[in-house]
Amino acid sequence: MAKINLLLILAVLASGLVLVHTAYESRRLFTERERAKAEGQRLAADAERLKAERHAQATNLRVEQVARERLGMRLISPAVVASGVAQ
Repeated sequence: MAKINLLLILAVLASGLVLVHTAYESRRLFTERERAKAEGQRLAADAERLKAERHAQATNLRVEQVARERLGMRLISPAVVASGVAQ
């Protein structure tokens, strides 16, 4: 009878330790999941901001400004096109 009681006490202690470990692991994984979810939302917001910036950079006015300033391009007139000579 004493052996059975000892065996049952050890089983109860082991199951308690397993329960505590499982609860700890569950909380740790939940926290990690929430952190990953917040990071995903931050990355989605960054992606939307970058899309808006890319759209702003691709407007006709912006492209024309970059062509003039960086590339040294200028508007051509019909006279230059007709004569084929650059002014």
